[in-house]
Amino acid sequence: MVMEWRPNGYKFTTKDLVHAIFDSNSDAARILVKGTLGEVELFASPKSWNAILWLVMNTLKLDGAPIYSGPELLTLRDSLPIVWRD
Repeated sequence: MVMEWRPNGYKFTTKDLVHAIFDSNSDAARILVKGTLGEVELFASPKSWNAILWLVMNTLKLDGAPIYSGPELLTLRDSLPIVWRD
């Protein structure tokens, strides 16, 4: 019988996710890189993504308007090596 190999899993909290995306020197950012390389499997709650959306839409603005569109944020979410589930 052949067993399927899977990397160790790690679940990001909302705080971890904020650090992973916005602080490249954080431990969470290093774990995110490991997820990109397939060395760990990453999970986060969809509610955590909603917090990231709120943060981006309310803080990253140019002339009072968000600098990212909905489709750009969807592309960002889909590019992250994270399985979104509770």
